[in-house]
Amino acid sequence: MRAIWKGAVSFGLVSIGVKLYSATEEKDIRFHQVHREDGGRIRYKRTCSICGEEVTYDDIAKGYDIGGGEMVILTDEDFADLPLTSSRAIDVLEFVPAEQVDPILYNKAYFLEPEGAATKPYVLLRDALIDSERVAIVKVALRQREQLATLRVREGVLLLNTMLWPDEIRTPDFGFLDEDLKVRPPELAMASSLIDSMTGEFEPDVFTDDYRAALQEVIDAKVEGREVVQPEEVEEAPAAAVDLMAALKASVERAKAARGEQPARSGGGGGGEPTPISSARSAQKAAEKKAAKAPAKKTAAKKTAEKKTAEPAKKTAAKKTPAKKAEPAKKAAARKTAPRKSA
Repeated sequence: MRAIWKGAVSFGLVSIGVKLYSATEEKDIRFHQVHREDGGRIRYKRTCSICGEEVTYDDIAKGYDIGGGEMVILTDEDFADLPLTSSRAIDVLEFVPAEQVDPILYNKAYFLEPEGAATKPYVLLRDALIDSERVAIVKVALRQREQLATLRVREGVLLLNTMLWPDEIRTPDFGFLDEDLKVRPPELAMASSLIDSMTGEFEPDVFTDDYRAALQEVIDAKVEGREVVQPEEVEEAPAAAVDLMAALKASVERAKAARGEQPARSGGGGGGEPTPISSARSAQKAAEKKAAKAPAKKTAAKKTAEKKTAEPAKKTAAKKTPAKKAEPAKKAAARKTAPRKSA
């Protein structure tokens, strides 16, 4: 690494000489603008909008637009007279608990390395920060601008985090903040359960930039003169619309399945509750079953009505039948009673 700044940390009456190094670097793949036909680099010229002449860096100043087409021009001498504390000092203002610093304020990070004989006071400040569990609030002038920053310890090294000023943080102004939206306790409990099922230890090395890796593969293939075969993506069918509670339950089950936990099963005489995924799809399945059973119910109702109508007719027929059977008995009795004719 190359030091980009040298100065001193002022800690009370103690001065600690340090070198400043960028603690981060962007890994984005950068491209040049080129002519499509011959690959020639595209160059831009700095020209004046009034005279049209090309301008060198030595002739360029900073201008502030005050409106109405008027411009105030500031030179290097104007910036030199500004009341900066020092261009080579990191002044410690106070020590505060780290949790009191909102992460949104953090901007850029720099490593501090002790210079020369400053190693012992450097280690003293480092160990004191660790022992007190505090971070130092400091002011530093970098690139002709005074900045608020923190000093904390990371992997045994003092880390300088420049910060945004409070008036540089925007205030959120969104319509939904004024709406009276209430979350039901069961929904909140299920969301908390989902958070618990997805809780783990943060390991940054596990996460990768898949887009950058794929882009680098395309570039390497171009260099080697081979084709890049992209696997076909399987288009997933759109999920059925489900309510918030069902979606949360399904999410909890999927998170548990991803961790290798066995989801609860229903059916099979086990008497268990239905799974969240089946609950999420129950509305659609229930509607399909209801539509399928409706004609069957009507047919069964018609058959029942016909059966009930036929039953009285059968009973009436049953009553008439014994009366007909009794008729021969009456005739036989009449025959016995009638007097016999003499010969």
